[in-house]
Amino acid sequence: MDPKTLRYAKTHEWAYLEGNVCTVGLTKFAVDQLTDIIYIDLPDVDDPVTVGDSFGEIESVKAVSDLYSPVSGDVSAVNEKLQTDPTLISSDPYGKGWLIKVKVEKGTTLDHLMTLEQYEEQIASEEH
Repeated sequence: MDPKTLRYAKTHEWAYLEGNVCTVGLTKFAVDQLTDIIYIDLPDVDDPVTVGDSFGEIESVKAVSDLYSPVSGDVSAVNEKLQTDPTLISSDPYGKGWLIKVKVEKGTTLDHLMTLEQYEEQIASEEH
């Protein structure tokens, strides 16, 4: 996916809405901060997620971090490949490294999330 077409949460998750399904992943910036990812804990299909609440954890050599949902709805798919190969998140965070897909309510928008430009400004301010 093209990072320019995605929306971003302050907690470094990205979201891509297509119809009533939102794909959620972790940004390259977050992945680079974590370095070597060794494990990921994701929800089950049909689990509810709520905007701003934790839906799983990602573990690297450095730390364990919560993953926060940028949208509310029910998990419709989980990237099973990450269970056996969590390095996909590092190698392709906007493609094969997606985390979950969430079925959202009709009419849901991503207007509450940042554009790429706004997200890059946030990253720049965090790095100083």
